[in-house]
Amino acid sequence: MAKSYDAIIIGAGIIGCATSLALGRKGWKVLNLDRLPAAGYGSTSGSCAIIRPYYSTLDGSAMAYESHFYWKNWADYLGGADIDERGLIEYHNVGALVMKTEANDYLRPAMILMDQLDSPYSEFSPAEIREKLPVWNTESFYPVKRPEDPEFGVANEEPLTGAVLFHAAGYVSDPQLATHNIMRAAEIAGGEFKYNAQVVEILRAGGRVQGIRLESGETIDAPVVLNAAGPHSSKVNQMADVERTMRVKTRALRQEVAHVPLPEGYRRETACVTSDSDIGLYTRPELGNALLIGSEDPPCDPHEWVDPDDYNRDFSEQWKVQVLRVCQRVPSLGVPSQMRGVVDLYDVTDDWIPIYDQSDLPGFYLAIGTSGNQFKNAPIAGQLMANIIEATQNGNDQDADPIDFHLQTIDHTFSSGFYSRLREVNQDSSFSVLG
Repeated sequence: MAKSYDAIIIGAGIIGCATSLALGRKGWKVLNLDRLPAAGYGSTSGSCAIIRPYYSTLDGSAMAYESHFYWKNWADYLGGADIDERGLIEYHNVGALVMKTEANDYLRPAMILMDQLDSPYSEFSPAEIREKLPVWNTESFYPVKRPEDPEFGVANEEPLTGAVLFHAAGYVSDPQLATHNIMRAAEIAGGEFKYNAQVVEILRAGGRVQGIRLESGETIDAPVVLNAAGPHSSKVNQMADVERTMRVKTRALRQEVAHVPLPEGYRRETACVTSDSDIGLYTRPELGNALLIGSEDPPCDPHEWVDPDDYNRDFSEQWKVQVLRVCQRVPSLGVPSQMRGVVDLYDVTDDWIPIYDQSDLPGFYLAIGTSGNQFKNAPIAGQLMANIIEATQNGNDQDADPIDFHLQTIDHTFSSGFYSRLREVNQDSSFSVLG
């Protein structure tokens, strides 16, 4: 006889674990399945784990700003400071310094959104940027170029006009531990986790979900199945035969993140997150006195869409490209001979905004397209998904009447229809990791 649960979640990344916790706190019996050996071992472990409030839309910014308070009060969210034998993560609330550039309209739209949400920020002149980051070169190199361009590294006549420091921002240095923390909280709420478990079939009965079948042949029954499979989300959707009716779909995108030694004068304990569309990169301090360098997906860099089961896990020329771009901003950085960092995948929608929704198969739900910019939102995303699932299972038509979600700390309400699989591609998006 097959085991049965109220809900099965495919994926034990940070979104899957947060949804398990939220459903468990509603009294649901939940099982998370993951093809890997532990929670947070997939694309979550490769996350740069940056927390920031600025997105290209009001609702996206509101969700991110609300999430800042969950990271700041992490033990309260989890239900105690001693729930995980490995200890709790630390949120380094150091702020995010974002350069004003032509590409981001000199941050005017972002500041308007922050004003609407009462999210604090400070404007910096070029001199104040250099005071905060003495190694920083405030020349402008826009538009972003590749090193083979003869104009690469040649500064424009006009320097940067300044920057904005967003205060409700920072980073988590161990995204896998953050997921483990939530997983332990979900277990306390009654959740179960099964690893090294490959789902090969979505079971149906009477025109709706009945459960799943594993590669081992084992079947597990549940009236609800949630796709939180990260870069494998498209394959799971195809397995459930729901992708063809979605207006917004997902794909796996290969990404490289470089870790390089901090140059002299760039101290980890005083450094902040930076975002710099003038050179197409973001940075943050990393453990081991290193600087983490990630791409903001500038137009000159080709996207490498891949099969999540078959892609190059070695560093490429892109690693060096990203380091050289930072050398424009930090001339004392240098290019190490040894490549260190992360090669991993994003799960990306057509507009880089996630899908939190039901599907055309009753009982089959979606928390996908979340890689790159949704790690920070995981606690809220889990609660949102739990509310969507509960309301829909109780008879609400999520397509016709999407539920509202209230962000209690900042007192803002948004429609979950913003994240619908049936939405038109959102033209307000940055169409990049910035969301």
